Amino acid sequence: MKKGLFISFEGMDGSGKSTQIQRLKEYLEKKGCRVILTREPGGTPIGEKIRDIILDRENREMRCMTEALLYAASRAQHVEQVIKPALEEGKVVICDRFVDSSIAYQGYGRSMGNAVEEINRYAVAGCMPDVTFLMRVPPETGSGRIEGREKDRIEMESDAFHTEVYRGYEALAERWPQRIVSVDASGSVDDIEKTIRGYMKGILDI
Repeated sequence: MKKGLFISFEGMDGSGKSTQIQRLKEYLEKKGCRVILTREPGGTPIGEKIRDIILDRENREMRCMTEALLYAASRAQHVEQVIKPALEEGKVVICDRFVDSSIAYQGYGRSMGNAVEEINRYAVAGCMPDVTFLMRVPPETGSGRIEGREKDRIEMESDAFHTEVYRGYEALAERWPQRIVSVDASGSVDDIEKTIRGYMKGILDI
């Protein structure tokens, strides 16, 4: 039986996930929580090697199914090696992306549909976030924020692709309102942090 708390952050590239993840970690630790930060793809030595393959700009010939299976493979290792053990120890796990990313990016962006959910049903092995913060910014806003840095293979995709990914996230927020908390990520960093903290106070009574 799970004892800890599993939190995931989702959103388009450039939505400000990394900043809010770090701030939430620091806040929870000050409140006495034992917190683990992790990410997907990655989170384990095997997963990080898979991440390198997925995001490598040179791998432009990668097929959609190959991509989806690689994400799921990294996730399966991540769940068993890191997430489940941490939760069993009563820790708070904060993960930068989880299965919702696969549904949005491969299911919608790659037009793979329900195949992505079926693949990942095995990968997550029943381990799903207790709460997911969806950092909502339009694709064009996120793209503007990462302009000037070297983009990975996924970030280099077309505007049409990223529009479909955003549509996927919107669909997921409507489908799982009890788990997914939509956060307006167009505001100031401090205002966004206050919104997330307010929600966490309700969950943990802190």
